[in-house]
Amino acid sequence: MAGRKQTIEDRINKAEAAVIKAKGKYGAAPEDLNRLVKKKKEMESKELMRAYEKSERSLEEVLGFLWRSCR
Repeated sequence: MAGRKQTIEDRINKAEAAVIKAKGKYGAAPEDLNRLVKKKKEMESKELMRAYEKSERSLEEVLGFLWRSCR
């Protein structure tokens, strides 16, 4: 029975090591993704603002159009 317990402990240690390794490898990926998504939204906001500034439409017209297209 002691041999089997050692085997289970070895497997647990091996699994823990694999988890730690994977976490180190992919730990920054969600942060990178969030940063990139935020940057994309900022770029889209700037582009939308430039388009609005160049247009001859009022803010109410632009917002009305956007809200109608969301439905």
